[in-house]
Amino acid sequence: METSLYPPVKQFLESCGYSVKGEIGGCDIVGLSEGDPTVVVVCELKLSFNLELILQAIDRAAAADEVWIAARVSAKGRGREADKRYRDLCRRLGIGMLGVSDAGEVSILVSSVSPMPRTNPKRRTKLIKEHRKRLGDPALGGSTKVPIMTAYRQQALACAVALIEGPLRPRDLKAITPRAGAMLRDNYYGWFEKIDKGVYGLSESGMKAVGHWEISAGVRPSP
Repeated sequence: METSLYPPVKQFLESCGYSVKGEIGGCDIVGLSEGDPTVVVVCELKLSFNLELILQAIDRAAAADEVWIAARVSAKGRGREADKRYRDLCRRLGIGMLGVSDAGEVSILVSSVSPMPRTNPKRRTKLIKEHRKRLGDPALGGSTKVPIMTAYRQQALACAVALIEGPLRPRDLKAITPRAGAMLRDNYYGWFEKIDKGVYGLSESGMKAVGHWEISAGVRPSP
């Protein structure tokens, strides 16, 4: 699975000085530099190098300063990574190539040295905000067909945990998130229910969501 590539590529980018998190804004991997200005690095993962991987990288380039693609290298040396035309195309587009061996070793096949044109600053800003708001790194890069633990979902889940003890008002949850009032009213996940004017409790689906999270994580999120 593509998620198997995430740990070694994450470690590689972290060794380059980036703070790395998975599955942000539709990107498999997003890394931020600690300096000013912030450098946004995006990396897309596939089990093998193909055209779709390059197309994804081109799409991400509009919001990133640096774009990489990463895939497993063929043990017999017959993969796309051995095709000079493929590597030359990446060079012309300014896309870096990372090869991941079966042992988890990451090697640079093509350096991402050409500046990528940023034509979507709004999307870039969203990537940075989500990266900074998300607690820890709860999603494996390359995940598919599973709910992504976004910053919003983390905050909504923390509110749900707080409501286990009984109904509360939005102001009682301000310490968890300043968006508590809007979260309870919008009820995006169906976890909350209005008990009285300005008072909210936990719905049956909310109880199930908290229980499922506790089973999968083994610990409750801290408010």
